[in-house]
Amino acid sequence: MGHTAGVTTVIVGAALVRDGKLLAQQRAWPEEHAGEWELPGGRVEENESDAFALARECSEELDVVITVGERVGEDVPLPGGKVLRIYAAALVSPGEEPRAVEHRAVRWLGPDDLDDVDWLPADRVLLPAFKAFLASP
Repeated sequence: MGHTAGVTTVIVGAALVRDGKLLAQQRAWPEEHAGEWELPGGRVEENESDAFALARECSEELDVVITVGERVGEDVPLPGGKVLRIYAAALVSPGEEPRAVEHRAVRWLGPDDLDDVDWLPADRVLLPAFKAFLASP
């Protein structure tokens, strides 16, 4: 299965917000990133829309159903010719509590908590965008 030239692998991330707080999850693997934090999400597979992939990943990683909204921040280039693309997201059932299915932990972070966790490098680039997003009405 060869990849078509010029097709960029997109990694989508969910800026999942509830009550003015952003959900982050702590990596359990790979070893070099264990303990670091990231937004939920993952790779957009062939024939998937960004929104579909994001909803699927949140279902797999957090066991929640989400709605996908507008873009947050710019695309962040990742190693290997990939890009990280973040979308606003919300829980369909706000009372539903995301679970760390594949991760060490999940945590809701307010604007003042965002600098307290050890983010993955790509997510760290987006911290100003996350803060602006949380501050927007």
